[in-house]
Amino acid sequence: MNTQKSIISALIVLVLWSCSSEKGSDRKMNSNQKNKKIVVYQVFTRLFGNTNTTNKPWGTIEENGVGKFNDFTDSALTEIKDLGVTHIWYTGVPHHDVITDYTQFGISNDDPDVVKGRAGSPYAVKDYYNVNPDLAENVANRLQEFEALIERTHKNGLKVIIDIVPNHVARNYRGLTNPKGVKDFGANDHKSVVYDVNNNFYYNPNEPFQVPDFLDDFQPLGGEKHPLSDRKFDENPSKWTGNGSRLSKPDRNDWYETVKINYGISPEGKKDFNELPAGFENENYERHFEFWQDKTVPNSWIKFRDIALYWLEKGVDGFRFDMAEMLPVEFWSYLNSSIKIKKPEAFLLAEVYNPSLYRDYIKKGKMDYLYDKVQLYDKLKNVIQGRGLTDHIPPIQTDLKDIEHHMLHFLENHDEQRIASPEFAGNFEKGKPAMVVSATISTSPTMIYFAQELGEDGSENSGFGTSSRTSIFDYIGVPTLQRWVNDKKFDGGKSTTEELALRDFYKRLLNFTIKSDALMGEYQDLHQFNRENTENYNAKLLSYTRFSNNEKLIIIANFDAEKAFEFELKIPLEIIKKWNINEGTFLLKDTLYNKKSFDLKVTSTGATAKILVNPLESFILKLQ
Repeated sequence: MNTQKSIISALIVLVLWSCSSEKGSDRKMNSNQKNKKIVVYQVFTRLFGNTNTTNKPWGTIEENGVGKFNDFTDSALTEIKDLGVTHIWYTGVPHHDVITDYTQFGISNDDPDVVKGRAGSPYAVKDYYNVNPDLAENVANRLQEFEALIERTHKNGLKVIIDIVPNHVARNYRGLTNPKGVKDFGANDHKSVVYDVNNNFYYNPNEPFQVPDFLDDFQPLGGEKHPLSDRKFDENPSKWTGNGSRLSKPDRNDWYETVKINYGISPEGKKDFNELPAGFENENYERHFEFWQDKTVPNSWIKFRDIALYWLEKGVDGFRFDMAEMLPVEFWSYLNSSIKIKKPEAFLLAEVYNPSLYRDYIKKGKMDYLYDKVQLYDKLKNVIQGRGLTDHIPPIQTDLKDIEHHMLHFLENHDEQRIASPEFAGNFEKGKPAMVVSATISTSPTMIYFAQELGEDGSENSGFGTSSRTSIFDYIGVPTLQRWVNDKKFDGGKSTTEELALRDFYKRLLNFTIKSDALMGEYQDLHQFNRENTENYNAKLLSYTRFSNNEKLIIIANFDAEKAFEFELKIPLEIIKKWNINEGTFLLKDTLYNKKSFDLKVTSTGATAKILVNPLESFILKLQ
């Protein structure tokens, strides 16, 4: 019997592999991705095309406006691609709770007592088999409008990423357009027990859910009267909350609008599923897929596998997985191997913040990329804010050397403060040297957040959202982006000179990175060597080299906003030997603006270059 199961499993792998191999151009793209840098443009979908400038706190969709799928025209997508982007992450696509009445389309109203903001959190998904009705011109055809956007995005040479949030769903999850045979989360749960391996949720039997106590300075919809805002929500028995709170009356700081998914881990921590064999982290995704074929897995695992495969069928190229570390790594092995069998080139990005878990989620969980948040992002932010030294950056590359390609770099996303906000840097110029470092220090993908390239400061008072972060909970306009969108001409016609100059910087930088051979090659630190041996070189500077057989680069960044530095950069002999260049004088030319160059003098003991770098200036110097 076991032999028969093994044969059947092998046949399944072969069949699915054969199906996935039919798209030759996709497989070629996957190969190309491994040889060139990836750049992800995260865009909050409902904000991108909104040209309404009212920005009333807690404003309705009619008052403040909303962007649509159709706002991503060929012109808009061409401009995004020309910025130096390879992938676009459409944030907030799956149907989540919103405080807008769509009952005429058979969609139930959502209760403000368990919705954050008026436009709702994109991470409180209400229906995984359809899309946010706010984003459609014709709500009845909203899924078809998104399918058209996928096709349009591909036509313009970009890959499509969307969110999947496996840790939790909206409290009022209800699928209206489930495929045949698909039942909603919790439909078959035994609600009289706290836990059952195949329950989708955890329960508090005989205890009804209670709305959190909100303070006077915060009320749903800003205190506005609403027929459903009565401090009641019908959920009996109460379910555990998305962040793991077991209280039937969660705290207002809990993720009270969501419920936690049960992945077969008992309240005591027992795993009611098979664990991966020792050494299986070294096996490829085909072997992981085969491993799970004769195993019984919890029902929630199957549900999310089917959701991911459904969106792959629609043409989506990959997923960003929210709060991945809150789920067992075995589930990720099961899900991601299923995804990769279906689409080997799928882009899989996970939100994981615990460095001790990085290697498990990459090797056992088969993730392609993880956020490099608590190491590179946090250290760069400290340097920008004057609270840290560049000395702390090179050790990160040493620590992550074996997985550096898998650590996605960013300076902004929907969870983080805008660089230009007073709470972060107060000046978008201060982010430029950090952006050069973020984009060039490793082979990992680079991500930017929409309007980052325009210096957006996130200062709007939107309602539920706080300033310094562009709100993901409210209907709002993004001023710098709106000026660039210019009544949907997407030409920067209303942008300031400073905004256009910043966008030009990002365009130059990102386009260089996606074409560079050296940035997919070797890295070697120059900083520590020069800290020890070079006069007038300090911890406001950072330098390193990136090189391949065809290209040799020296990157220098000055994080000091007031002081220029003149120094003689020293290159150790070991690097000169790796570069295989002879004694003599060579030209180092800046590739960002093609305006500055320096002489590199090579001797039998190493090499030197006299450098003058202005405040907040960076160079990507290419050996000519």
